[in-house]
Amino acid sequence: MTTAITILFFGIAYGMILYLISVGLSVTMGLMNIVNLAHGVFAMLGGYITVTLMNHLGVPFLLALAAGCVLVAILGFVLERLLYRHLYGRSELDQVLFSIGLIFVSAALARIAWGPLAQPIELPDYLKGQVEFLGLELPTYRLALVGFGFAVIAGLWFGFDRTLFGARIRATVNNREMAQSVGIDTDRLFALAFALGTGLAALGGGLGADVLAIAPTYPLQYIIYFLIVVAVGGLGDIKAPFLAAILIGLADTACRYFLPEVGAIFIFAFVFVVLIWLPAGIMQWRRS
Repeated sequence: MTTAITILFFGIAYGMILYLISVGLSVTMGLMNIVNLAHGVFAMLGGYITVTLMNHLGVPFLLALAAGCVLVAILGFVLERLLYRHLYGRSELDQVLFSIGLIFVSAALARIAWGPLAQPIELPDYLKGQVEFLGLELPTYRLALVGFGFAVIAGLWFGFDRTLFGARIRATVNNREMAQSVGIDTDRLFALAFALGTGLAALGGGLGADVLAIAPTYPLQYIIYFLIVVAVGGLGDIKAPFLAAILIGLADTACRYFLPEVGAIFIFAFVFVVLIWLPAGIMQWRRS
């Protein structure tokens, strides 16, 4: 029982980070039909900004987290207007080559600015220590990850299901031409959605800096997990990727605990089976 609760707790906390980073990728890929392998760059940058503001300037954790999210969202908006918009309608090869090039450039710049080693985050006192739960001592930080993650996810779901902006995104994902015909400015919507996706990635990168270490190799090291969440959850949806992220977080945590010598092989096998059964991801099962 103790082992099961521990795996459940750590797996959900890990899955929360994967979801916050990956959900923006799911929306932008489904909305813009663009293969953005450089999505992890924005999570890395959000982590670097958060860590730098906290460790070197003494900015409080939540304020540093918000600053990283806003700054990266602005950067995402600018990049979409200057660079990404020229890739719409281009071949997948062009999109992949561009995003891989952006990864290498960003990794080189991060290495110059912050060095080759992972940046440690100095958590505030209220996130240190342990909390007793069901007779177990659980890390306060990961408990906060779960609580904060659920709060953000609830706000995100409300925004997509109950606001005009969310309705426009869903309409454009389902049928872009029809959305344009009823007066939706899809060009502006793309920029705002891309900024939102990059801001969420930055939020996940900063919030999970103590789980997924912030280093120049971050975009290449973790992009496979972000893509797995999107592939299993499905494109253009925000609820199915949440279930996918939690399942992957739990499976990866359990695999590392019981079969550490196997590594990530189990995760890849799990994804292989799911995609054979549901080629469009969990979203296909929800609609069937």
